[in-house]
Amino acid sequence: MAEGDTIFRAARTLNRALAGQTVTRFDTVLPQLSRIDQDSPIAGRTVLSVESQGKWMLMRFSGDLILLTHMRMNGSWHIYRPGEAWRRGRQHMRVVIETKDYIAVGFDIPVAEFHDSASLARHPSLIRLGPDVLGEAFDPAEAAKRLREFVDLPVGEALLRQSMVAGIGNVFKSEICFACGVNPFRMVSSLTDTELLCLTTRAQEYLRANVTDAASNGIITYSGFRRTTRRADPGARLWVYGRDKQPCRHCGTSIQSRKQGAAARVTFWCPRCQPLSS
Repeated sequence: MAEGDTIFRAARTLNRALAGQTVTRFDTVLPQLSRIDQDSPIAGRTVLSVESQGKWMLMRFSGDLILLTHMRMNGSWHIYRPGEAWRRGRQHMRVVIETKDYIAVGFDIPVAEFHDSASLARHPSLIRLGPDVLGEAFDPAEAAKRLREFVDLPVGEALLRQSMVAGIGNVFKSEICFACGVNPFRMVSSLTDTELLCLTTRAQEYLRANVTDAASNGIITYSGFRRTTRRADPGARLWVYGRDKQPCRHCGTSIQSRKQGAAARVTFWCPRCQPLSS
């Protein structure tokens, strides 16, 4: 599943390519988007901006029109030059937004809706979003207080609640818990204030580190791998996620994994570095 850092980078890339440009062609296989395009054509509008809010992406067009998308498990946006071959088959295409210089293609996007400012302000999922971990105003201390409210949940489940903070996904959940020495199956009620603050501080640190962009301009398509260890070796980029039965990078104990929560997302942890008892 796309996490907040992935959506942030995608929105940044799309914004650099499309913002200020006039749409020359719009195409979609999604009926709900086609109906809007027929009534109020997208071609001829200007792309004003592309931004992320947690795991949501908002593409704003002139005339108070916003394309809201969510990638879920398999969706993605690609940027191409005119005439450049797509890296995925056309059967995966859901949306195409073309300008003079670039073509943005949304592949396998499961959630795509057009809104105006008023309807977007009423969107139930956006209304419930907590502070964006990658937002400039994100405050780890305030986020720790919000996390404390989920007393009846294991911390691994609470961190995925987008109403707590927006942007944390399954990879970062496991990595954040390991970095703070917190077992992801501990109840939030058992956590100390120091542990709560560690979790939200690490969340901000890890996600920001994975959207760092040294370029001052131009189109940057992120092609690296998510990493939390700061190690140069591509095979040592994560602490625990995806490393079931492999030795812990700190103590050598075998990493464990187990499905967690109603969505049965797989959680990874080190039983020695992250004991279940506080």
